Amino acid sequence: MNPYLSALHPYPFEKLATLKQGITPPADKAHIALSIGEPKHATPHFIQEALLRHLHGLTQYPTTKGLPELRQAIADWTCRRFGIPAGGVDAETQVLPVNGTREALFSLVQAVVDPADKPVVIMPNPFYQIYEGAALLAGAEPYYLNTVEADGYLPDFDSVPETIWQRCQLMFICSPGNPTGTVLSQADHLKLLALADRYDFVIASDECYTELYDDEANPPQGLLQSAYAAGSKDFKRCVIFHSLSKRSNAPGLRSGFVAGDAEVLKQYFKYRTYHGCPMPVPTQHASIAAWNDEDHVKHNRQLYRAKFTAFIEILQDVCEIERPPASFYVWLKTPMSDTEFAQKLFAKQNITVLPGSYLSRDSGGINPGANHVRIALVAPIEECVEAAQRIKDFLNENTA
Repeated sequence: MNPYLSALHPYPFEKLATLKQGITPPADKAHIALSIGEPKHATPHFIQEALLRHLHGLTQYPTTKGLPELRQAIADWTCRRFGIPAGGVDAETQVLPVNGTREALFSLVQAVVDPADKPVVIMPNPFYQIYEGAALLAGAEPYYLNTVEADGYLPDFDSVPETIWQRCQLMFICSPGNPTGTVLSQADHLKLLALADRYDFVIASDECYTELYDDEANPPQGLLQSAYAAGSKDFKRCVIFHSLSKRSNAPGLRSGFVAGDAEVLKQYFKYRTYHGCPMPVPTQHASIAAWNDEDHVKHNRQLYRAKFTAFIEILQDVCEIERPPASFYVWLKTPMSDTEFAQKLFAKQNITVLPGSYLSRDSGGINPGANHVRIALVAPIEECVEAAQRIKDFLNENTA
């Protein structure tokens, strides 16, 4: 067996199941799950219809590169969304459709990392655990870059030692952040682009939450947007990951894309032809419809804004709670250990949240996710309001 498999950590939800084991929550309270970032809003009907209209495409083997129409729809959307002139993203060489960004985040690392050179993959801490697993299975050493409250939950690139930069082959950034909802600025991107040029590593920007933001007039900055503004028309060393899961409430469609540096994508395409993961043709047509429409995305943001407003209004008098600029998570500080908080909240209120320490690793003498829980406001607004009231009751009982 691959010896690197033994280095993998249990997944956060496996740990959460163990934490809840043996607990019987109150039967008079319906369970409210706020632990998993799985959108619960309805998938727009027109996306479903596009899928159904093209079911005859099941008779075809899909190609790894995808339909030209899909790549063009993605390239056009990327230019519109990030203020890049039309044609600034080449659909032929700078775009690849993928079956959800989870598989792409994992597989890109396998294509990029050279295990013979003592590689390091830098990632934010807390983080999406695929980053770590991808690095370990590629034979790389993960370097955990803490994102703590003192730094606004943003990564401090200046804190990374020179020796780590010298060995870095790939760096993950996540903006808007999971679990914090924080957003990297153009200045942050430009600093990182300069570091990538100096030390020759690839920047993998996970932007899956970029379409869920609070201020309609201030959408999150994208990495390609910053690179283009800095004069990097070829997006050298930059790749971005986007998904329809959160943007279009279609997690089961398993549809996303990778875009950026044509040289990186050329090699990644070679990897994917052997990896055997082309997107089914009906899914591609549904994806074209989704990327070509913005009205449903604006409506989606309105639904999340309403939930954040209602949730925070109930809790703001009993705890310190921040409205994030983007994502659908509340990164809540806890008055006790995060594991104790999650366990007791389930036992007393039948609500499941995710301990922040399960999303982090000990680094620099701390676990930066400790004493936080991640709350995903994915349930219907009525459930979110009910959950907020129960959490308020729980806090009143346990902090008096």
